[in-house]
Amino acid sequence: MKKFLVLMLSLLLAMMSLAACGGGSGGGGGDTVKIGVFEPASGDNGAGGKQETLGIYYANEVQPTVEIGGKEYKVELVPADNESDNAKAVTAAQSLVSQNVSIILGSYGSGVSIAAADVFADAGMPAIGVTCTNPQVTADCEQYFRICFLDPFQGTVLANYALENGMKKAYCLSKLGDDYSVGLVNYFKEAFTKGGGTVVEEQFPDKNSDFTSYVANAKKEGCDVFFSPVSTEAAALIIDQAEAQALGMPILAGDTWDSNVITGAAKGKKVDVVVTTFYQEGGNAEFDTGIKEWIESDSTAMTNNGGNSDVAAVTAMGYDAYFVALEAMKAAGSTAPADILAALPSLQVTNLVCGDVSFNEVGDANKTEAFVKKCNTETGSWEFLKKQSAE
Repeated sequence: MKKFLVLMLSLLLAMMSLAACGGGSGGGGGDTVKIGVFEPASGDNGAGGKQETLGIYYANEVQPTVEIGGKEYKVELVPADNESDNAKAVTAAQSLVSQNVSIILGSYGSGVSIAAADVFADAGMPAIGVTCTNPQVTADCEQYFRICFLDPFQGTVLANYALENGMKKAYCLSKLGDDYSVGLVNYFKEAFTKGGGTVVEEQFPDKNSDFTSYVANAKKEGCDVFFSPVSTEAAALIIDQAEAQALGMPILAGDTWDSNVITGAAKGKKVDVVVTTFYQEGGNAEFDTGIKEWIESDSTAMTNNGGNSDVAAVTAMGYDAYFVALEAMKAAGSTAPADILAALPSLQVTNLVCGDVSFNEVGDANKTEAFVKKCNTETGSWEFLKKQSAE
């Protein structure tokens, strides 16, 4: 029913689109079609946002043009920094809509994606979430689709991993008011307690930089796993305290910890970090080789990737999202947002780096597996453990 309503609305908007944004002339750019890049380049999630954006820009380097309706278009990427801030995300989203883009990619961070949803809905603008895993991103917005797995799935995978490895009491730490970390902790708790585990939970306030008491509390409570799916900035501080206080229990986290920021922070320390994520370097040799060479050839890209050419899963997902957007425009045979929106529900894209993409009735990707990997603190790199489903 949801996607039927999307189709009806899209048909109405299509009739208006020739005189509106992103009309038949390719989003107002003649032989150019514009894709909005709605990502954080600053704030708490700036590091992850930059890595996700790298994948999008590398994909544009690989394929800078697309044939739509028998006509060749140059693809122009239009960035807008949402600053990892829900209020500023609205302004960033409005900026992209006003620049006549045809489709929008992003964001890293569920909270900013949820905050921008009304802007995209009001404009009839199709948006493809890359790694925003909170269910509310698509649940309340007909225009939002996404290519990643969701937090109910990810939380269950993490809980199952903990239980299968003999962890019975979990300390769960999230950021107060953060849709992603609070939501993922709740899904973890639900699955973990259902499996017989018990939970101690705390939240830290915005702008907090001292995690001394939280690590101490986890030890005091006699927990045997520390679960904290927070930003990379907070994660690095947690790792420092885990080392300083000899935490003595594994640290589990979700996809936000899958970053060389984390491996760099953990290198040389006596910590045990395990994460769930979307991709493991080595999964696609052609992609890995190409993007490493591209990052290493550009000092800005190298800086934005944390100082080395390790491949983050969010980078691979950004790469895939770009090609999903191209396929959506090709399927629509048009650069008009309304036509692209109408084409998305039935879209199927194969041969992507992180797996095939198709969408369910809500607009979420049909993804059933996550990568589980562990930080090798001697080498400062991720080691693949296994693929795991929620079952």
